[in-house]
Amino acid sequence: MKVSDIKKNIEIILDNNKAQNITSINLKNKSYIADYMIIASGNSSRHLQALSEILVAELKKIGLENCRIEGKDSKDWKLVDTQDVIVHIFHPEKREFYDLEKMWSEEIPKEKAMI
Repeated sequence: MKVSDIKKNIEIILDNNKAQNITSINLKNKSYIADYMIIASGNSSRHLQALSEILVAELKKIGLENCRIEGKDSKDWKLVDTQDVIVHIFHPEKREFYDLEKMWSEEIPKEKAMI
């Protein structure tokens, strides 16, 4: 499956499950950790947990077996790592505090890309 298809599936799954303010960032010339980062907000700790679990379950259905959830004990943030796409799910206040969109929006020369 192409990375762009994985990204699109993730966006659809998040949207279908009421994630808010879904933003995708292309990391191809910024980092080697993944091709895309998707950032979304949930409206409660339970919603964050549900979004992360639903996302992993739905991705397994389409053949992505190695997805994992980080931040299982956190009430404010979850990360779903699909290897090619990293998904951050935040409470809106924490999302604003960390402001990943701003941090990753700047163009970085490929030779200085982070690992």
